[in-house]
Amino acid sequence: MQELKTLKNQLEKYNKISSKRDDLYTLCELAIEEGDESIIGEIEKDFKEFKKDYEELKLQTLLTGPYDKNNAILTLHAGAGGTEAQDWAQMLLRMYTRWAERKGFKVSILDYLDGDEAGIKSVTIQVEGENAYGYLKAEKGVHRLVRISPFDAGGRRHTSFASLDVMPELSDEVEVEINPEDLRIDTYRSSGAGGQHVNKTESAVRITHLPTGVVVSCQNERSQHQNKDTAMRMLKSKLMALKEREQKEKIEDLKGVQLEIAWGSQIRSYVFCPYTMVKDHRTNYEESNVDSVMDGELDGMINSYLSSISGK
Repeated sequence: MQELKTLKNQLEKYNKISSKRDDLYTLCELAIEEGDESIIGEIEKDFKEFKKDYEELKLQTLLTGPYDKNNAILTLHAGAGGTEAQDWAQMLLRMYTRWAERKGFKVSILDYLDGDEAGIKSVTIQVEGENAYGYLKAEKGVHRLVRISPFDAGGRRHTSFASLDVMPELSDEVEVEINPEDLRIDTYRSSGAGGQHVNKTESAVRITHLPTGVVVSCQNERSQHQNKDTAMRMLKSKLMALKEREQKEKIEDLKGVQLEIAWGSQIRSYVFCPYTMVKDHRTNYEESNVDSVMDGELDGMINSYLSSISGK
């Protein structure tokens, strides 16, 4: 039923775009026949909307992976650099939250660790919506910021890093074998933006998968039982991602290659000073309007990356 609903939505979007194209063509013909230049502004506006819808539909055709239609689980970690890096991690959290809102997706905070003075050390969020993982898998990696630091009294330029991990949320139908004896489960008091029982009960749950060292945490649910269920789903998603990365090896040997959250490993740079530009180093896609990107305008970069890996 879910697949049928998805196909129906895609068909409706295609018909809507086809109708817009026909209307634009008719309007252009009318303007030419009548020699009326007064409607050029209207044509340009309609064409801009048509192009945006077309690019969005084209983007969806690139999402052919087995889990692309699933919800996504994002985990941000601040890199070395203290307050500066932690503030950058919070800026990225806002950017992805705004992007999700533009898509009409739902964002829930699963785990949250405050920074020492400002920002966040780490945060895990769930993004619910059609093709959420398909879109956001393009964002996995290290993100680099260059700006005049608001925390530096000398007004010097600083470079900061934060890493983003992206996983699909797996349904209960997907089987991932987990031995209970391989798990260490710790409980603690919820804190920060994710906690609903802040400093009252030990409802937050942290699960460590001992063979791989994978750690997941959840503190946003109302009870310890609910947090444990959510954390187990997160663990299942992480282990599936590791298993797919190294299909021929045993899951207990899978730790994966961890890039250092520092210079040389970034997938994208966000430059605020001495000029403004966002550049994706994998595709060389550039955007000069940094403010729009930080406000969630990411489709251009996501489209460019997905096109590059699909060969389209």
